[in-house]
Amino acid sequence: MRIDWSPLDAALERASPVFWWRDDDAVEPTPPLERLLCLTESIGAPLLIASIPAYATVALADRLQGLDVTVGTHGFAHVSHAPDGQKKAEFGAHRPLAALAADAKAGKARIDAMFGDLAAPIFIPPWNRMMPEFAKPLATLGFEAFSAYAQRTPSVEPLVRLDALIDPIEWRGSRSAVSPDPLIRHVAELLESDAPIGLMTHHLVHDDSIWELTGAVVRRVTERGAHWKSASEIVRALSP
Repeated sequence: MRIDWSPLDAALERASPVFWWRDDDAVEPTPPLERLLCLTESIGAPLLIASIPAYATVALADRLQGLDVTVGTHGFAHVSHAPDGQKKAEFGAHRPLAALAADAKAGKARIDAMFGDLAAPIFIPPWNRMMPEFAKPLATLGFEAFSAYAQRTPSVEPLVRLDALIDPIEWRGSRSAVSPDPLIRHVAELLESDAPIGLMTHHLVHDDSIWELTGAVVRRVTERGAHWKSASEIVRALSP
């Protein structure tokens, strides 16, 4: 994989950025999870795992003990309730708020009980979609932050917003790695702001090209002075 690093290298010379990493859909130990943990540990990146509460296993909780990992609530069962033809969403405007609240409450309770001190009060909606009106009920359930992708949900007050902004997967095309050069230019543009930059991955669907691109990018920014922080640390800094 040939990558033109020049836009990113130039941006990194002018900045000392903070990155954070979220990975979605883990429910049990798997070889792809081991590969992910090896990569994050090799660069010293804390990891926010968005685990699906309905299917999360004790084996996963046991595997994560002692690691620089936190676990957020990834919806409840990762099931879409949107009608055919509409974009998938588990927490969209397709059910009453009471039904959404019941699922979120059950999801948080299961994540808290299973992962203990590793559990973080961060809600990550499946498919990165949620009806904005559900933010306030989430806060009453004990959630402090919300994480999706690229601000697809217009407002999440009173929750702290921590959306990821980098995705190495071409979901609407090959479902392999995105073209490297546009991704590098995108990361370089993000460095024009002082805001923490979030990377979103999905280890269970990574092919070799996605692993190669992800590893190359995170190693490059790390080698050139980027700092990795945990999502929980950033949420605390952003909290009023």
